[in-house]
Amino acid sequence: MFNLQMPFTRREWLRRSGTGLGSLALAGALADAYGVTPAADAAVSPMLPHQPHFAPRAKHVIHVFCNGGPSHVDTFDPKPKLNEYHGKTLPSQNLPTERKTGAAYGSPYKFQKYGESGIEVSEIFANVGQCIDDIAVVRSMHAIVPNHEPSLMLMNCGDGTLVRPCFGAWATYGLGTENQNLPGFIAMCPNGLPITGAQNWRSAFLPGVFQGTYINTQHTQIEKLIENIRNDVLPRPEQRKQVDLLQALNRRHAEARGEDPALEARIQSFELAYRMQMEATDAFDISQEPRHIQEMYGEGVQARQLLIARRLVERGVRFVQLWHGEGQPWDNHDDIEVNHRRLAKELDQPLAALLKDLKQRGLLQDTLVLWGGEFGRTPTVELPQAGSNAGKINGRDHNHHGFTVWLAGGGIKGGQVYGATDEFGFQAVEKKVSVHNLHATMLHLLGFDHERLTYRFAGRDFRLTDVQGEVVKDLLA
Repeated sequence: MFNLQMPFTRREWLRRSGTGLGSLALAGALADAYGVTPAADAAVSPMLPHQPHFAPRAKHVIHVFCNGGPSHVDTFDPKPKLNEYHGKTLPSQNLPTERKTGAAYGSPYKFQKYGESGIEVSEIFANVGQCIDDIAVVRSMHAIVPNHEPSLMLMNCGDGTLVRPCFGAWATYGLGTENQNLPGFIAMCPNGLPITGAQNWRSAFLPGVFQGTYINTQHTQIEKLIENIRNDVLPRPEQRKQVDLLQALNRRHAEARGEDPALEARIQSFELAYRMQMEATDAFDISQEPRHIQEMYGEGVQARQLLIARRLVERGVRFVQLWHGEGQPWDNHDDIEVNHRRLAKELDQPLAALLKDLKQRGLLQDTLVLWGGEFGRTPTVELPQAGSNAGKINGRDHNHHGFTVWLAGGGIKGGQVYGATDEFGFQAVEKKVSVHNLHATMLHLLGFDHERLTYRFAGRDFRLTDVQGEVVKDLLA
C-alpha cells in the first residue's frame, strides 16, 4: 500500500506557501463575526510532492494522444510485403475487426531510415524521424477490442469497461506535483472533447483533486483559455479575504458532514483557482517565447499546445495530456492518404520541436514523452459500409491486434525498435506489449512498483495495472 508522506509539517507548508486558509488576524475576525475559524491544519493540499518507492528517472509525463487510431503501417511500422500484396487477398485470413475488410492496402507513403540507429519512419513524420535516436518505437502493442470507447478507457485507465482512475490521476496521487499554483494534471484538447469526454482524465474513486483539468486550446486569449481566471473588480488582497472566508465556511460545512471526497475536492479547487491567477496566465502565454522558439514549433493549434506543454512541465506540472482534437480525428475509415498526411503535417514539426526543445533545456532526461493512439489500423482496406465511409475503398478499419506507440526521454533507451507485428502488420507477434505492460513500465520510470501503488476502495486495494503488467526492461536506459 502506498502512503502519501508530507515532506514537512502542515504549519510549515502554510508558512512557506503564503496561500493557506487564513492569517491569525482573519481567523480572529471570522471567529468574532461568524463563529468559525479557518481549519488551516485540515487544508493541507494532497498535491504536495511525495517520494515514490525508489529514485525516479522521470518526473513529468507528456502524453501526445492521436485519438482515433493512427495507422502504424503508415507511420512507424513499414511493411514492404504489404505493398507487394496491394490489391490482393492476404495469404492468411483477415483477422476480425470492427468492420469487414478486403484486400491488402499498401502504404501510400515512403519510408526512410533516420539517425545512427537507422530506424525507418514514414515521410509524413520526417521531422520526428530526425529525433529517432532519442525514441524507442514499440511495434508490438495490442489491445482487447476494436472499438474506440473501451480502447480509450484501456489506454488511459487500464480497464476498458469498469470505472477506474486514469494514468494522470494515479501519477499525481503517487507523486503530487511540484507547482502548487498550477494543476498537477492538465488535459488539452482543441475545439471540444474526445470520445467519452472527461472520462479519459477522470479520477474515479481516487479523490477528485487528482482529476485532470481540461483546457480547450482552440482559444488563444487567456480569459477564454481559462475561464474566469481574472477578477477585474477586486484586488488580490480582497480576493484573498473572500476565499479565506469561503474556505472557512466550507470547512465548517464539511466537518458537519463527515468525510466527503467530492466536497474536499471542491474546497481544494477554490484554493487552486485563486493561486492560478498569476501563474496560469504566464504559463499559457506563448508570446513570451523568443521568436526562434515559436518558429521552431511552427503555426497552428498543435504547435501552440505542444509549446504550452513544455512551458507547463518546465514549471513543475506533473502530467500533461495533449489530444489532437475533438471526437476522433485519426479515425480514417476512408481517404486515409489525404487525412493521415494532413493530420501528421499538423503534428510533425511541433512534436519534433518539443523533443528538441526539451533536450536542449535539459528537460528530456526527466520528462517521459509518449506518442500513440488507442489502437492502430488494419493493413487491409475497409469495405464500403452503409452510412460510414461513403462507399469509398481507400481507408483502414480499427486494429487492436497490433499497433505502435513510441516513448522518449525520462529514462527510455532511445534509438531502438522493440517488438514486431507480422509481415503485413496485422498482429503483434514478437515481444508483445500489453497496455498493462506499458503502464507498468511508465510507472517504473516515475519511481513506482506498479504492484505497490494502490488505493483502498470497496474493500480492495486497486492499482492501475489491475492484476497484470510487467515492466519492459529492454526499454529502459
